[in-house]
Amino acid sequence: MPPNRFSHFLAIDWSGAAGERQAGIALGLCSATGEAPQLLSPPDHRHWSRAAVLDYLRDSLPPDTLVGMDLGVSLPHADAAAFFPGWADSPHDAHALWRLIDETCASDPHLAASSFVDHPQLSAYFRRHGGREGAAFHLAQATHRRGRFRLTETAQERAGCKPYSNFNLIGAAQVGKSSLTGMRLLHQLNGRVFVWPVDGLELPATGSVIVEIYTTIAALAASRTAARSKIRDGASLDAALTQLGSPPTGLTGGIDDHSSDALLTSAWLRRHADDHTLWHPPELTREIARTEGWTFGAA
Repeated sequence: MPPNRFSHFLAIDWSGAAGERQAGIALGLCSATGEAPQLLSPPDHRHWSRAAVLDYLRDSLPPDTLVGMDLGVSLPHADAAAFFPGWADSPHDAHALWRLIDETCASDPHLAASSFVDHPQLSAYFRRHGGREGAAFHLAQATHRRGRFRLTETAQERAGCKPYSNFNLIGAAQVGKSSLTGMRLLHQLNGRVFVWPVDGLELPATGSVIVEIYTTIAALAASRTAARSKIRDGASLDAALTQLGSPPTGLTGGIDDHSSDALLTSAWLRRHADDHTLWHPPELTREIARTEGWTFGAA
């Protein structure tokens, strides 16, 4: 990839929680010119909604922005040669999966995905609240104790992270709800922004690009540990930003970890956007790209 391919770097800490507006959604943006990342304010409200983020990506995103979204862009497929093995209507790739989720949840407000996980057949593949673990949650022979993994989640674990299956919907560390609601957003973008690597292994010469991120990877690069990846004060955030070659924000006092994740990962994206090896992990084949996707930075 040529240097200076991107003009801006946006990190989105996402949320799959119920309701319209989410304190857990934060957007951190910085430009290629090197200033400190800044939080984007939601339009007219204290908190972002998922719909407002979709509108921003469609209508207000600066040209040539690298967008990192903290969610899984797909579900495990390679372990069982299907997203939902044994189900005749299992989608054939990530785009078809996004469409299935969005169509199934068409009546769910705020880009929620409740109808999908409560689906009569599909619920069997998820671990849900109330001790409801579907019979197919531990389907594949090589299933991790934290549920079925994509290849990229195995790579995340090698990097020092502790990923959970996107089929897991319970616990503080789960990303299943975020991932399903995020896939609705990706489908509704309708190709307006290139999604790597689902839309292709090679990036287009111009235009914005969405990648999946795992904010712990950015924290590790900033000399934090996985156990200390969450930052909740301005001084610690600025110390981590300095490790990534970014100017400090100058924020003082407490800060919520959603905001710090977005700010730090925005700076991390700027630092590593030109790293050829991160765009070409050895396990990422065209088949994996179109079905499971990948996490930028997992190798």
